[in-house]
Amino acid sequence: MGFSTDAIHFGQKPDKESFSVIPPIYLATTYARKFEDRDAPFVYSRTQNPNRKMLEENIAKLENGKYGFAFSSGVAAVTAVMKLLKPGDHVITTKNIYGGTLRVFKEMEKWGIKFSYVDMTQVENVERELKPETKMIFAETPSNPLLYLTDLKKLSQIRDSFNREILIAVDNTFMTPYLQRPLELGCDIVVHSSTKFLNGHSDVVGGIVVTNRDELQKPLWYIQRAFGAVPSPFDCWLLLRSIKTLAVRMNQHCYNAKRIAIFLASHPKVKRVFYPGLPSHPQYELAQSQMKDFGGVVTIDLGSKENVRKFLDNLKIFTLAESLGGVESLVNHSWTMSHSSVSEEEKKELGLTEGILRLSVGIEDVEDLIDDLEQALEKI
Repeated sequence: MGFSTDAIHFGQKPDKESFSVIPPIYLATTYARKFEDRDAPFVYSRTQNPNRKMLEENIAKLENGKYGFAFSSGVAAVTAVMKLLKPGDHVITTKNIYGGTLRVFKEMEKWGIKFSYVDMTQVENVERELKPETKMIFAETPSNPLLYLTDLKKLSQIRDSFNREILIAVDNTFMTPYLQRPLELGCDIVVHSSTKFLNGHSDVVGGIVVTNRDELQKPLWYIQRAFGAVPSPFDCWLLLRSIKTLAVRMNQHCYNAKRIAIFLASHPKVKRVFYPGLPSHPQYELAQSQMKDFGGVVTIDLGSKENVRKFLDNLKIFTLAESLGGVESLVNHSWTMSHSSVSEEEKKELGLTEGILRLSVGIEDVEDLIDDLEQALEKI
């Protein structure tokens, strides 16, 4: 079946009792069972819930994986993946990574997990860091907020030549399975903050892990059950509602973002535009080969904090707010918001400055969005 057909139907059937086309919300915390029935599909809602099961089956199908696991947030999903490791294990990850993920990694260091932070735009840097104790490579592509890319196929080839037991995990939040499917490129685990584009309506916090590795199914299920960072039935129901329109939403996000990126790239008040869909992006060719389209996030450099302040004060449609991926357009000042917990020295090392803004381009009329950006830029 096609992507949208699976998004709308896979894992979901009309309710057997009422025959409602949309499955109901199952709020029960516990379920009737027979004595010594060890194969009961539902026992206790922390362990499993019908709405969560439908969501997990659906997203696994869309990522072309075998097993899906839903969590209460994207950070909880990242933490679950890290719990596959043990003290002394080594992880290679990208320098330019979301601040919340970086916080998780810093905490895991306290438990004996070792991390190497490298520039993954050149996968040869990963190869140089591989060690006998390396157990995982964690990539975020495109990265947050500078939209750097990692060549996932080449990354998996390097891993295979060194040690096939090293897991490759990819944060696919910015792309969604509609635009990029890391498992098809040789990776082992996909992570999402489903709060973002998967949900797309800024009303659910959630996380997803998908894998096609049979040996990871039981450990991830145990971690999900044992630590209990699971989403509510209503959150799962809302996410399934949203995924039904994922393809049409992402098409509009991408169209609007590309138009805006082209406009901003020629504007004299904009110092630099970061967007994989622009030929000026250093990895434009990789973006064309690895992704179906270029996503709904555009990052710009206005040169200074003062320019940022004037620009933000005059926006009328774009809203200054945390998060991204909703149908409404948002703007984020990464220095003081998404990466506020990252030290100033580390931010500068990443190439992050006080003049950088991340635009989450919504699905409003693109002419209105461009007019809003233009009038705000005129005030600088």
